[in-house]
Amino acid sequence: MPKEDLLFYSAYESFYAMAKESKAFQAFCRDAFDADFSQDGFSDKAQIDRILPYVPPKNACILDVGCGNGKMLGYLQQNTGARIFGFDYSTEAIETANRLFPTDSDFRVGIIGEAEYPEESFDVITSMDTIYFASDMTAFVAQVKRWLKPGGVFFVGYQEGDVIPKTQGMETSEIAKALLQNRMSFSWQDVTRETYDLLKRKREAALAHKGDFMDEGNEAWFDLLMMQTESVTADYEVFRRAIARYLVVANK
Repeated sequence: MPKEDLLFYSAYESFYAMAKESKAFQAFCRDAFDADFSQDGFSDKAQIDRILPYVPPKNACILDVGCGNGKMLGYLQQNTGARIFGFDYSTEAIETANRLFPTDSDFRVGIIGEAEYPEESFDVITSMDTIYFASDMTAFVAQVKRWLKPGGVFFVGYQEGDVIPKTQGMETSEIAKALLQNRMSFSWQDVTRETYDLLKRKREAALAHKGDFMDEGNEAWFDLLMMQTESVTADYEVFRRAIARYLVVANK
C-alpha cells in the first residue's frame, strides 16, 4: 500500500516538520510531559521511565515501533547505554532521528507489518500508541515475538475509545487477543486516570503557550491540541466510560 494511503500519513509528515522547528511546541512538550519527546500522544516521562527496568544492563538492543523522530529512544539510550533501533513511515521523522542520534543506532523508514528484522535481535521492543497502525495486529505481534530474544519484553502503550473501539476491559481488547493467539504471557496497568490527568496538563500547557504558537504561525497546531484535550472538559467518570488506557508488558 502506498504510504500516502496509510492512517494519518500526511498529517504526521507535517507534524514532524513542525516539531523540528517549533520552539512553542518543544516548550509545550516539556511542560505537559516533563520531557520533549515530540509527543503527539500520551507518553509522558513517567510512562517512559517504566520501560527502563526491562532493559538489560549490558549490550541491550531496543526497537521502537513507530519511533517518530527518535527522541524517546534517545532518552532510553542515554539512561541505559543500549543500542537503539527504530522505524517509522514518516521520512521527515527518520531524517531527524538519524541526525539527532547517530551513535549505536539504526533508524529506517518502514511500515508496520512490512518492516523486517532478524529473529531474536532485541531485548525490548516498544510500541507507544503505534500498534493501532497494524493492519493485522495478531500477525504483527507474531513478528514482534520472532524479533525478541528469549525472555525479551514487548512494552505497549495501548488506548481504546479513539482509534480503537472501546471494549469491556483489557481482557477483551484487541491487543489481549493478539497476545494470547501468539502465546505470549502479559500483565498490564490500567492508566486511564493518569491519562485523564495528563490530558488536563496538555490542555493547560497548550493554553500557556498559545501566544507562542500564534507568533510562530502555528495556530493550527494549537487548535489541534485543544481538540485533542476537549474530552477532559467533562469529569473523569464521563471520560472513563469513553476511554481506557493500558500499559502492557508481554514476555516471550
